[in-house]
Amino acid sequence: MIDVNELRKGVTFELDGKIYKVLEYTHHKPGRGKATIRTKARDLRNGNTIDLSFTSSDRVQDIRLEHHEVQFLYSDDEFYYFMDLGTYEQPAIRKDVLEEYALYFKENMELKLTFFENEPLDIELPTAVDYEVTKADPAVRGDTATGVTKKVTLETGLQVDTPAFVEVGDVIRVDTRNGGYVTRV
Repeated sequence: MIDVNELRKGVTFELDGKIYKVLEYTHHKPGRGKATIRTKARDLRNGNTIDLSFTSSDRVQDIRLEHHEVQFLYSDDEFYYFMDLGTYEQPAIRKDVLEEYALYFKENMELKLTFFENEPLDIELPTAVDYEVTKADPAVRGDTATGVTKKVTLETGLQVDTPAFVEVGDVIRVDTRNGGYVTRV
């Protein structure tokens, strides 16, 4: 059991038979009374995001997770398929659970898959990934003095704001934590 005051972004815990991952965390201490801990958490089995509130004396069940290096293989109508680089097994995760990561997936991309009791639950993307630009509007001449950005579309369908000099065919690096442009590769 862990105290709810130890919950932070990224911490995984079990509550009422469901496994949650903390997405946002706030601690509110009124003038009198107990502190309130508010979290936004994602149910790792069905992908739903809910708000959970606790008092400072509450406790939740800590769980032990395993992490495996995997490679993204492909997707179909219901699942994303991965290959464990150690055992060559091919675990699958439902699309609705990983929909927020969908536009970052690229064939043969290596990432970490999180397991709880041999059940694949969540993934951890690399911090930055390189993508090819497939669609970009032309830059307008004279707009270079103000640091103008434009939206480009990448090979996976992800849209990113980039500097005006990025063109179709360029390979750019994207930060997967916030979806932002990092550099041209």
